[in-house]
Amino acid sequence: MNIILLGPPGAGKGTQAHLLVAGRNMIQLSTGDMLREAKDSGTEMGKIVADVMARGDLVTDEIVIGLIREKLQGDKKGGFIFDGFPRTLAQADALAKLLEDTGETLDKVVAMEVNDDALVARITARSTCSGCGEVYNDITKPIPADGKCTKCGQAKEFTRRADDNEESLKNRLMEYYKKTSMLIGYYHAKGKLSWVNGLGEIDAVQAEIATALDN
Repeated sequence: MNIILLGPPGAGKGTQAHLLVAGRNMIQLSTGDMLREAKDSGTEMGKIVADVMARGDLVTDEIVIGLIREKLQGDKKGGFIFDGFPRTLAQADALAKLLEDTGETLDKVVAMEVNDDALVARITARSTCSGCGEVYNDITKPIPADGKCTKCGQAKEFTRRADDNEESLKNRLMEYYKKTSMLIGYYHAKGKLSWVNGLGEIDAVQAEIATALDN
């Protein structure tokens, strides 16, 4: 099964993707993770990515599609989770063509519905493990009392992103609504879209996603 997780920044896409990886043996294709992995890989594509990032330029859609193509040609396990891509209608069209070219299908798009004010409160309480990038939240997922990350098991520094503040988040939300939110109609028209409450407890959101996928 191949799925897309849609939702504004802070909706919990990364958390739910990790649960799907653990529970359904799926492969999370996070744009950021793929770029970092490629940059350090030494492959031809990796060299291109490293050069672009070293110049401070934006990575093109063609490069991201190329990285996804490489992943689709590897071990498929329980299917793929597209996290952070597509973000625009052009990227959605490019992904559809790639899936067709590789003989894959898109089975479900899960949109995580949130309330903006509640989302701001959630994000401004967020912190990240400096070692592995695992995300914690003062309210919903506090840093363990022993100071050790639950993912990497190390005692690391937990930091807050510079843009995890109210003003920056509202700007990111506006960017999401201008571009990525148009994908809601795009995938609804294709009969792929299911909604879940992105602001519920983690287990409750996980259960809603499971229902959407199994139906």
